[in-house]
Amino acid sequence: MGKIIAVANQKGGVGKSTTVVNLAAYLGSRDFKVLCVDSDPQGNTTTGFGIKKKSVEATTYDVIIGKKRVQEAIIPTEFENVSLLPATEALAGCEIELADFENRVNRLKMQLLTCKLDYDYIFIDCPPALGTITINGLVACDTIIVPMLAEFYALEGLSQLVNTIKIVKSNYNPALEIEGILFTMFDGRLNVANDVVEEVEKYFPDKVFITKIPRNVRISEAPSHGKPVMYYDKASKGAEAYELLGHEIMGEPLELPKKKKIFSFKKKR
Repeated sequence: MGKIIAVANQKGGVGKSTTVVNLAAYLGSRDFKVLCVDSDPQGNTTTGFGIKKKSVEATTYDVIIGKKRVQEAIIPTEFENVSLLPATEALAGCEIELADFENRVNRLKMQLLTCKLDYDYIFIDCPPALGTITINGLVACDTIIVPMLAEFYALEGLSQLVNTIKIVKSNYNPALEIEGILFTMFDGRLNVANDVVEEVEKYFPDKVFITKIPRNVRISEAPSHGKPVMYYDKASKGAEAYELLGHEIMGEPLELPKKKKIFSFKKKR
């Protein structure tokens, strides 16, 4: 059975979509079947895979509202073993419409349960707000990846998110756990960055990923080309970082292969 991982933080600009796109691409290159669920009205995950929003016929909005079954809305990407449930700005109206629905926080979960067996990993890109759509993601998932910046203001946002997770766990999803806290756009030369990491590790022991995603030009450029960074520049520091994160997700040693074989792994049988 596949594992459903929500990527969530109510703060914007912390690398949620970037993490979904690049982690999914790496795991797909390892022969895992991956589904990415774009539940952010901005549709950055959709764009990150080079999908033109005007070309999609069904979206996450249609799935949550119940107009389409999830299998009818999933589309392939050009990247190995990665499929996508796309999103457009239409999803922004979903919050208001869901107010009249019973079990409105379970809408996404019920749909994903019908396809969970078809994938090894399902990643949900949650919007930067703690609204009904994000709650749907937290109710549907098994674990959560929390991307965050190594800045002191980010600690307040993390505290709010943890409180929300506790509420969801208590009322809707008792098995919910934090997969890990991921520092993005990280610069280890800054004292404040290292201080924030130390503070988070103190309160969340064993929940902070060893891998830190650095500020990297190639990571920033890749979405404009509609590609994950490993397909844009597989030798870049950004591609290496997401490969290492993939190792952590799979429970493998954090060792990079030689450059010429950087993405030649095959899934263990």
